[in-house]
Amino acid sequence: MNDYTKVKFTVTPNEEVATDVLAALLADIGFESFVPDEKGMEAYVPQALYDADAIAATVAVFPIEGYAIAYDSEFIEGEDWNAEWEKNYFQPIVLGEDCVIHSTFHTNVPAARYDILIDPKMAFGTGYHQTTCHMLRAILGSDMTGKSVLDMGCGTALLAILARKHGAAEVTAIDIDEFAYENAKENIVLNGTPDIDVRLGGAEAIKESDSFDYVIANINRNILLADIKNYVKAMHAGSRLFISGFYTDDMEALKEEAARNGLQYIDYAEDNRWAMMKFEL
Repeated sequence: MNDYTKVKFTVTPNEEVATDVLAALLADIGFESFVPDEKGMEAYVPQALYDADAIAATVAVFPIEGYAIAYDSEFIEGEDWNAEWEKNYFQPIVLGEDCVIHSTFHTNVPAARYDILIDPKMAFGTGYHQTTCHMLRAILGSDMTGKSVLDMGCGTALLAILARKHGAAEVTAIDIDEFAYENAKENIVLNGTPDIDVRLGGAEAIKESDSFDYVIANINRNILLADIKNYVKAMHAGSRLFISGFYTDDMEALKEEAARNGLQYIDYAEDNRWAMMKFEL
């Protein structure tokens, strides 16, 4: 069962800078999805990863002064959470005339060059978050015709599906979470892209024989710092790495790790301090 714990955080004063920093800290202890509300935000963590002591410690060391944070938790059975997410939170995402992302229950969806169906079932990646939008735009702005692409931490497989529809010849999608892995396979079938290679695992799921023209990783700062060296092993001269899932404050540390592994910095994008960076080998 895909059970979750919902933790409702009340942040006073309720300001985006505070909830963004809190979300980043919670992601490091297993939280996967965050929904802002009028008092702060709701955050969701798989029941197996729920750790009350870790949450208390995270709140206790909150790095920005002047904010009071209170919270309470609620167990959510997997099927109930899926219905709640679909009904209340996942709305169609429209990126101009290039791409529209929606679920099977959405109606009156505008036409776009790429129409992508995502039934999220709690796997991260519907286009709602700034980091996912950064990656979507990076893919749309790249010539992927005939290229090979690796989507690390694929979640729903949204980015992998867009890369395939955008012309990539070979796409591999990897996620360490078994439920995300199953959801990715479902979404790939929904979009008529069954030739995407979906793997369960972390960086160890990258094969020695793999060689990719593009590696895209929308994860978090700590995993990226640990695994950039593993991504580079599956790249070649001219390959590009797109990373997101971190704040602008984290960029220098990630640039340094990328440089240590032979990557050349290209540029970055940001939205409300959430950043995405591009590198080339």
